[in-house]
Amino acid sequence: MSNSSSSSSDPINPTIETPPPSSSSSSSFSSSKALSSIQSLSSILSSIPSSISSSPNPSFSLLHDPTVSSQISSLLRHPDSGSGDNGLCRWLYETFHSTDPELQLVVHRFIPIIAGVYISRIARRKSLAGFEAILLALYAHETTARGGQPITVHVPDLSHPSIYHEAKSSTKNSTELNLAVISPTLEPQGTMRSTRRARIVGVALELYYSKISQMPVASKIEFCEFCEIWAGKITDNNVKDDEADHNNGNHNDEMVKVKKKEGRIPLPWELLQPSLRILGHCLLGCHRSKELYDAASSATKTLYERSLHDIDAKAILATTSLLRLEKMALDPKNNIDYTEIEMKNVISL
Repeated sequence: MSNSSSSSSDPINPTIETPPPSSSSSSSFSSSKALSSIQSLSSILSSIPSSISSSPNPSFSLLHDPTVSSQISSLLRHPDSGSGDNGLCRWLYETFHSTDPELQLVVHRFIPIIAGVYISRIARRKSLAGFEAILLALYAHETTARGGQPITVHVPDLSHPSIYHEAKSSTKNSTELNLAVISPTLEPQGTMRSTRRARIVGVALELYYSKISQMPVASKIEFCEFCEIWAGKITDNNVKDDEADHNNGNHNDEMVKVKKKEGRIPLPWELLQPSLRILGHCLLGCHRSKELYDAASSATKTLYERSLHDIDAKAILATTSLLRLEKMALDPKNNIDYTEIEMKNVISL
């Protein structure tokens, strides 16, 4: 008991991870694939630490190595990234098709940057075939995995009895289930059509969310940063600068407007819902990273302001609910474990 309580108060270093145990046969097969993939990656990056190849679990070390992640992130953010002949995009595409779950996690780790950069650059009408190939591969994987079924959850219905209450007589069929569809059935997509773009990127984010507990903190922070970019965050300093330029008769008003809206994109529910689910994990999860919490809190508030600006009732309700949950989580009065039996000296009959 004392060990668990002491560990919960200590901050977690996101770069220090413990590889999961695995069987010897599957581990050797996975390691050979990982070493081959690392060798291919070495021709793209400037340097790869030798400790990754010599690690007992190279895939795990590759996923959590900050040096490699920083290099890949920089290349993905490069102005010329995302083209069809881009070597890094080809490596990510082939790595995801390796069918090795541990190697696929490396690709999942960079979904926030791939989706963020791709969506932000759409308006430039520049070829992003490399990014599109990766996103379509993620979408096809999810389509196959779901087997034509939507993702649903059971919504509690007070008309049905439970261990906590007795239901009143109802005309409803007792076998009827209240289902809420989180993600509708997926249809195969061979190309990135503009009408399906938000859905395809949204499914990639849903896949990222399904693996989010295994993702490094840095990856989640990158996603929070892109949420602010997508929402078109405008700081007070920018507003003051714009007002000063206007008062001084500056003729570059159009340039200022473009700069303020750089990265701002439409936020349909197909894209917003999985984003809020990811932010919910970052806000309410057990990671205990203050940097991640602050980034997620700022991103949620920015999306809330954007929903107010767009007068999007569904988005306003969702972002408001997430902000309220955040506030409740911070209130020490709500940190009560109702499963614990309170110890008293008085017996109540």
